[in-house]
Amino acid sequence: MPFDLSLYLITDAELCAEFGLEKTVEAAIQGGITMVQLRDKYASDEQMIAQAKRLKAMLSGSGVPLIINDRLNVALASQADGLHVGQSDTAVQEARNTLGQHAIIGLSINTPAQLQEAPVELLNYVGLGPVFATGSKQDHAQPIGFDGLAWLANACQLPSVAIGGLKAEHMAQVKAAGANGIAVISAICGQPDPRLAAQAFFHDRL
Repeated sequence: MPFDLSLYLITDAELCAEFGLEKTVEAAIQGGITMVQLRDKYASDEQMIAQAKRLKAMLSGSGVPLIINDRLNVALASQADGLHVGQSDTAVQEARNTLGQHAIIGLSINTPAQLQEAPVELLNYVGLGPVFATGSKQDHAQPIGFDGLAWLANACQLPSVAIGGLKAEHMAQVKAAGANGIAVISAICGQPDPRLAAQAFFHDRL
């Protein structure tokens, strides 16, 4: 499935609780998000599979792919479009073998060494960061800043998306650093109007 990393929404069940996760995603799609990653560190596999199936049905026909964070079995059972893994998550080789050649597989990268060791031939994109420290992930790696982002983005032969404490006002700097897009959680999840929050990233189009 073709994909566009421009504005990549990563869900947070707790932040989305008041507005509703599915309603948040639906509104964010209207606002222009181009990819969705279902991320939930606390839900059971069964709960996450059910949620993923609902999102997959909702996204049908939108052209917005559904990516699952970390849980390979959930991606497989829900027929999601792909999987995103961290350095200590499911091995990329296992994910590719299980999900097949058409799945979209992404890997989190924080250092030049990780980029050098990444199995790029098995990946479709990389997530670079965190650019800034972020409250949505307590155990995140050392922030890389825009200088680190630029170095990694330009050293990488794959499409890349920047992540970590980023907001709409950072879009131009992310693009200037060479990343293909921006991944966000709290900049959309938990906002009073997720559609407007997403639209804010594309103010240059208005």
